Formats: sequence, structure tokens, C-alpha cells
Amino acid sequence: MDKPKPKFNEALFWDVDPQKIDYDKWAKYVVERVVSSGSMKDWQALKKYYGLEKIKDVVKNQSRYLDNVTLNFLSFYFGEKKESFKCFERKQLTQELWPY
Repeated sequence: MDKPKPKFNEALFWDVDPQKIDYDKWAKYVVERVVSSGSMKDWQALKKYYGLEKIKDVVKNQSRYLDNVTLNFLSFYFGEKKESFKCFERKQLTQELWPY
């Protein structure tokens, strides 16, 4: 039996047809969009569909980029150091052209 599709704000997926998203195949895409741009309602739907372990695995080990606010939130929420996230490591390797 298939799980019912989660209900997210369709504006999160402006670049694709939200009705055609394969939520299992494209978990990384969905998780990254929701954690970086979604509302609390979207966050709740994400947790209900994927569970915290799957979300944690995606953001820690698969996401190549998360903005600083999102990274800080996820680091605090999961009780993990920012340094343990793959995107933090990548961020340290790239130099900003116009630091401010």
C-alpha cells in the first residue's frame, strides 16, 4: 500500500509539476526545498512523510548546499555540530568573492 502524498505549498516546487513528483525517488530534492524555503506546516508534512532519521540523513550526508540560517536550524534541531554536515565542509572549501 502506497503512502499518501504529502501536501506541501506548491510554490516550493515552482520549477516542476508538483503533481508528478516521485517523493521517494526525489527525496533529496524535496527535503532540501522544504527545509530551506518551506513553512512550519511544510516542515510538519515533511516529518510525517519521511521521518526524522531520513531527513537527518539527507541534510547531513547528501545536501551539498544549505544556507546559513537553515544549517543553523538543522544543527540545533538535530543536536549536531555544523561541522558534521557535508554542506558545511564544502562551504569551508569555497572562498567568497565579496565577503561582507
